Amino acid sequence: MAALTYVCSIEHVANRLGEDQELLKAIVSNDYNLTYGNIVSVQTGEEDYITALTGDGIEELQDMLANARVSINEWHSFLDDFADEPDIIERVKKQPLR
Repeated sequence: MAALTYVCSIEHVANRLGEDQELLKAIVSNDYNLTYGNIVSVQTGEEDYITALTGDGIEELQDMLANARVSINEWHSFLDDFADEPDIIERVKKQPLR
């Protein structure tokens, strides 16, 4: 296994993938949604942390989202199962499926 040399913030990942940042935060807030080690907490201050993803985590998340978007029913089911934020789910469901 190669040594981990970088991680990307959720904000960067959202911009890079053209995804809703709050949705990505909701998905990765549950460590079980991605393979262990692909979600990393980065300490930015005494008690401040941001969530970041490894390169493998970004790929896994991108694949997960692409597979969920095969139909509107699959997408809505995915949102209900993987994002535990009702306000975010409802807002994203109103957006056109891409």
